[in-house]
Amino acid sequence: MLNQLLVKPAQRTLNTSHLYHPKPRFCLQLTTVAESPPPPEDATVAKLVLESDPKSLAETLSNYSFKWTPNLVDNVLKRLWNHGPKALQFFKHLDRHPTYIHSTSAFEHAIDIAARLREYNTAWALVGRMRGLRRGPTPKTFAILAERYATGGKAHRAVKVFLSMHEHGCHQDLNSFNTILDVLCKTKRVEMAYNLFKMFKGRFKCDSVSYNIMANGWCLIKRTPMALQVLKEMVERGITPTMVTYNTLLKGYFRCGQLNDAWEFFLEMKKRKCEIDVVTYTTMVHGFGVAGEVKRSKRVFDAMVKEGLVPSVATYNALIQVFCKKDSVQNALLVFEEMVGKGYVPNLTTYNVVIRGLCHSGEIEKGLEFMKRMEEHGCKPSVQTYNVVIRYYCDDGELEKGFELFEKMGNGTCLPNLDTYNILISAMFVRKKSEDLVVAGKLLIEMVGRGFLPRKFTFNRVLNGLVLTGNREFANDILRMQSRFKNVVTSLRTKIKSFVGKMKRFIVRGLRELPNSLLFNEKVPTTNLIATEIDEKSFPLPSVVDIWEWIPSPAVFTAGGQRIPSQDISGRNDDIIIGSLFNKISSFTNEFEGAIWDLKVET
Repeated sequence: MLNQLLVKPAQRTLNTSHLYHPKPRFCLQLTTVAESPPPPEDATVAKLVLESDPKSLAETLSNYSFKWTPNLVDNVLKRLWNHGPKALQFFKHLDRHPTYIHSTSAFEHAIDIAARLREYNTAWALVGRMRGLRRGPTPKTFAILAERYATGGKAHRAVKVFLSMHEHGCHQDLNSFNTILDVLCKTKRVEMAYNLFKMFKGRFKCDSVSYNIMANGWCLIKRTPMALQVLKEMVERGITPTMVTYNTLLKGYFRCGQLNDAWEFFLEMKKRKCEIDVVTYTTMVHGFGVAGEVKRSKRVFDAMVKEGLVPSVATYNALIQVFCKKDSVQNALLVFEEMVGKGYVPNLTTYNVVIRGLCHSGEIEKGLEFMKRMEEHGCKPSVQTYNVVIRYYCDDGELEKGFELFEKMGNGTCLPNLDTYNILISAMFVRKKSEDLVVAGKLLIEMVGRGFLPRKFTFNRVLNGLVLTGNREFANDILRMQSRFKNVVTSLRTKIKSFVGKMKRFIVRGLRELPNSLLFNEKVPTTNLIATEIDEKSFPLPSVVDIWEWIPSPAVFTAGGQRIPSQDISGRNDDIIIGSLFNKISSFTNEFEGAIWDLKVET
């Protein structure tokens, strides 16, 4: 079946039309089911979007009498999640619809997809469009942007998003503050989160949730003493620790491998009459088990049942995972059947853990049986489920079967993600065959077409492999494709940076409105202007600059005709003011970014 992906070198040309008109690359033997129910409407729409190119998408969808509703659009965007460019094309098509207006949730899905693709300018253009339609933005919108910036290695930009919320009509509160702390902690930028926490804990009157987030952050980077310091400070401020606090610290001990300290902490919780819950016992079961203490883990589970606490699905999942990793998959299956026999409904995590355990023990076919079983019980396999089975098929050298599952995903059941492509591309190097490297090249083209950015190592590995196996022409085709793509992106970014650069060099003081000459490249008057270069990477700035020297009274800061009286920002610290000024100036770019939105989607 892999031969269907192969073309003779002499006949090979770079053809990306399959990205818009995907055809089955493998001959799958499908079992016909009599009287199959029609696919859900969102599945039909998603399939049409995948099979259409950008130019024919509008015509294709207009041939069907779909009744567009917020729920339908949200479900389609979720189905297209792992094909970001297609999802954004679909969103843009409906944005031009004469009667339908996108909901807030649809905008947030699109913003999340754009930010995940690292198209941050597109994401901010959508925020501007969202605000223009009075659909937001909401605190969730900024939480999405902050999380995407942080996971993309731009933690300072995430903080700046939080500082700029009020500039977009959404004021910061304790919930949004806790969100930015959580985002920073989960991306291991705990020191930055702690500095922010110390700076604003008085202003936002931090609660137990804030302290729990910080304690969890220190535990994530294995600095349990700092987590204990947070607990101490929490008590000193008169905030009562919750069970979440204690369970977080307990998990921190296990993460650091401090099993004895974890056990002593657990006994101390009992001694102090803490209402130990099922989460505590689940943490103990998982912690001892992952550390290799399988018998001790099982004893804790039995003790929980003996004390009258009812195990949750998560508790069973933890025990099953322990048996799969540290004992035997057969014992894990016994626990699974016991769980089902007691009336528990296994969730996606349960099935994924069992399937991974079966595949790891060499029973891949039995793992596939569990995939069928989960579908029969209404639990759809996730992309992680498919990736596990595909990985083990490839590791066993059964590439054909791995590609059969990959083809099933491509048909719209569950679109592949970046990990799927990396697994398959790596597998193509095992046999060191020329035709396998051609397949790797085609997979590389396809993943780029779906909006996934390959690592430099992966890209160079494929190119070198093609050259060494005599496929130099195909390697050159891929290089030319990369060059064209890079030139388009560079051109767009240059235009945006040039525009934003002009804004960032000026802080307007004592003027009632921004001179139009600034926007039209005419000579800019220098009277009452402070030419100041602002470095984005320095946000949040330390309180070294005395911002109050910049503010004459009564000053009016203006941006795009919007006046900001000086009294509106009095009483804030320097970071808030600097962030406010920068983001007000940066908001000029929304209209400019919106103008190139069409071009970015089509490219």
